[in-house]
Amino acid sequence: MPIKVSVVVPVYNPGVYVEDCIDSLLRQSLPPDEYEVIFVDDGSTDDTPARLDALAAAEPRVTVLHQENSGWSGKPRNVGIDTARGEYVMFVDNDDHLGDEALERMYDYGTANGADVVVGKMAGKGRGVPVELFRRNHPRATVENAPLIDSLTPHKMFRRAFLDDIGLRFPEGPRRLEDHVFVTEAYLRAANVSVLGDYVCYYHVRRDDASNAGFQRFDPGGYFKNLREALDVVEQYTEPGPLRDRLFRRWLRVEMVERMRARRLLALPADYRRELFEEMHQVVVERFGPGVAAGLQPTQQVVAALMTADRYDDVEAFAEWEAGIALTAVPEHVAWEDGTLRVGFSAEYTSAAEPMTFVAGTPRTPLDGPPEDLAAAIAWVSANTAARFGQATADLLVRERASAAQYFQPVEFTRQEVPAGDDGRVRLVLHATAAVDPAALTDAGVWDALVRVRLGGWTKECRLGPAPRGARPTPSAALAGGHVVLPYWTSPHAHLALDVDRATGRLGLGAISLDEVTASGDRLRIPLPLHVPGDGAEATLRLTSSHGTLEVPATLSPQMSGALLEAVLPLGELRGAAWRVALGTPGPRFLALPFVLRGGVGGVRVVRVPGPNALRRLVRRVRRRLGTAMGRTATRLRARTGRR
Repeated sequence: MPIKVSVVVPVYNPGVYVEDCIDSLLRQSLPPDEYEVIFVDDGSTDDTPARLDALAAAEPRVTVLHQENSGWSGKPRNVGIDTARGEYVMFVDNDDHLGDEALERMYDYGTANGADVVVGKMAGKGRGVPVELFRRNHPRATVENAPLIDSLTPHKMFRRAFLDDIGLRFPEGPRRLEDHVFVTEAYLRAANVSVLGDYVCYYHVRRDDASNAGFQRFDPGGYFKNLREALDVVEQYTEPGPLRDRLFRRWLRVEMVERMRARRLLALPADYRRELFEEMHQVVVERFGPGVAAGLQPTQQVVAALMTADRYDDVEAFAEWEAGIALTAVPEHVAWEDGTLRVGFSAEYTSAAEPMTFVAGTPRTPLDGPPEDLAAAIAWVSANTAARFGQATADLLVRERASAAQYFQPVEFTRQEVPAGDDGRVRLVLHATAAVDPAALTDAGVWDALVRVRLGGWTKECRLGPAPRGARPTPSAALAGGHVVLPYWTSPHAHLALDVDRATGRLGLGAISLDEVTASGDRLRIPLPLHVPGDGAEATLRLTSSHGTLEVPATLSPQMSGALLEAVLPLGELRGAAWRVALGTPGPRFLALPFVLRGGVGGVRVVRVPGPNALRRLVRRVRRRLGTAMGRTATRLRARTGRR
């Protein structure tokens, strides 16, 4: 079979982190004979070379190349490109991993759209990743119609013939931002770029020791020298004007302004901050015209203007003010409506834990130069934030806690100016309602609800909650979208989370009243505290006894605030035994119900599941206490004898 994808993995001393990478590459849904994995070992000094050689000996799709250390990832990636046999080349770092269907989905999407570059949705486990780029699929994306420039890491799929035709390779040697140079040129010269936003293809992982290359402190002089090379690429393939300014704005915003803001700046050592600032000042003065900063948000414009004017102390003072600004999001209602979870909330920014206020009715004014002082900077930002309130947006995302996969949910919102005193000041509040479709929650686990707001010069995220205890909505679990979903409030912070296909005891099935469970002839009717869609759902009852196990088809239909389960029992098979009852879910799990069916000649009786008697409870309590006491005694003896 022709090789569809060649995965190139530069490797240098990854330790145990390479194992998740290897596992994800071997789990790919693309048939094994349709892709290859090329590990390029860049002079590792740990056990990785032997580990990879053993893997290659056992796996025909794996190739390992060894070379002397080159100092960075550029040369290993180039060696991988030159070795690759696939139609597309995919770059993966040795401490990251792929979604199980990543190669298949990206390849199919790329070939369907004739893409030279395929950008798969990313998730960051302890690392930041682009968000807006993956709001939806972009089959034909460009730097003009999509925020492609927000994603300049190389972890994408590139058509190999495209790379060869234009002679594109990574800069080599011990240097930074080689990926910016490579990816920027690819974007600007590609016939088409396709963005796949509905499946998480690539997981960026922050190591526990934060030893990823991107987290290491860099030499400012060398870093911004390399950054200028990325700007050179933009100048080579664009004309002066709005597009070039917009592309340059990415480096001004991400690599400079955002490093000089709020806690991110204040967390750095004082001497390092100034060194960074001085290098940034040089780049801004040398390379950026006034049109670059003019397109930034108000807070970013202030930092850029102060940077241009070489006023570091004012940048630091502005950062201290911004460090106190946060987003709060208060739940207003959480309820099921025909299989969809409706989540209402309000959101606004706070400063020093108090709602921020703004002067209403102020016109939007350009920033003609650096503000005179901190008070003038704050006043200009506040006035322009109020003037731009009509552009503010609110979103709800759900993020799976273990993997960090996240998805935007459909949302409707309104903007409200709330009077905040007699001096004409107002609070800027967003009211939103999101519709969470359980079918979109692709993985079992805990999904956190996050609110994302863009207002004025800030784009911030926060967990949804807490709600005031007396007004906290408490929705029931639901059987919807092929999942059992339980909305709940975390402890102790009372943030909204969704337990998908894992909750058991928390579903409230143990509170079912036996008085409401009826068994008449062969008909069993059980009221359940579960929401089901209006058209109902199919279910299964598992009956277990010493005689064996039976699975009985059942139906669920809406009944008041819950559901009614109905089933026809095989009376002949139930006779003469006591049968424990469990409810089958759309997944491979069954939820125990708190009663037993006793089969007899005339039908079945419903009996509550017997609990442990008092003696058994006493014995368990004594055993636990004895175990704890013996453990403490053993610890003391080891300490006295010096044993570990």
